[in-house]
Amino acid sequence: MVQVRSGLGSDAGFLEAMLFEAFFWSPSTDRPPFVEFRKHPEFVKLSSGWGRAGDRLLIAEDGDARLGAAWFRLWTDELHSYGFVDSKTPEVAMAVSPRHRGRGIGRLLLSRLLATAREDQFTALSLSVDPSNHARRLYESFGFQQVGEAGTSWTYRVALH
Repeated sequence: MVQVRSGLGSDAGFLEAMLFEAFFWSPSTDRPPFVEFRKHPEFVKLSSGWGRAGDRLLIAEDGDARLGAAWFRLWTDELHSYGFVDSKTPEVAMAVSPRHRGRGIGRLLLSRLLATAREDQFTALSLSVDPSNHARRLYESFGFQQVGEAGTSWTYRVALH
């Protein structure tokens, strides 16, 4: 049975693995070796300094097996990622291990992450998604709406009333 829990310091390696999956979500995209991609500036930026104020990580697991993760971080005008809208709106990222996709784990994680953001009294969340990513429909089903574009991705935002 799939359970969702808050991330721990011991989940740092799994968070990096899920960040790698988020980058290379499409099976048609060539994947570099993980050890090499960990050096990529965007990967370093997104994974560095985990645990600062505004960081939240949720892990989906079944027994001892970690299946996926969803997280959000606050960014600044000077340091941010593709789904940035402002410094008061955390940016969401998530990934499910390829062999566990299509089982509702992403939906469960996103639902819990939205609840966590509400508990933390955030008024909105944002994210970045490639328009051809099937997860786009999941985000839209939770009320995320396109508010911009950054590179080849769309920036989405959802209000948390």
